[in-house]
Amino acid sequence: MLRIGDFHALDRRACLRLLGGVPVGRVVYTQQALPAVLPVNFRLDADSSVVLRTAAGSELVRAVDGAVVAFEADEFDAVTHSGWSVVVTGRATLVTDPAEHERLARYGPDSWMPVRDGVFVRIESDMVTGRRLTGT
Repeated sequence: MLRIGDFHALDRRACLRLLGGVPVGRVVYTQQALPAVLPVNFRLDADSSVVLRTAAGSELVRAVDGAVVAFEADEFDAVTHSGWSVVVTGRATLVTDPAEHERLARYGPDSWMPVRDGVFVRIESDMVTGRRLTGT
């Protein structure tokens, strides 16, 4: 059972710092009017947006381009019952600018899956929320 003080809301700056330290998160979006969640590797870009790389013809690209989505990443320790969770909510768009695409191709993220015709998806960080749980 949690005691008061074990749960802490995180400010935007702390949330972004934590996001920058983990390689995998989950995109939460709508597919055929139902909620869908997909684990992906990602990179936090300089403008605080979440960027991922996927195949141009993927279901994910068709579902998220132009849509408002959520992105969640976390880190937990089951032994100490501690950890954190951060959620970024914002519009997802394909990166279409050739110079921006080239920059991202050089500096990542790379997809962990084989991607022949890779595209980058950017999720704006319009709303960033997080929480930390401190355990035993």
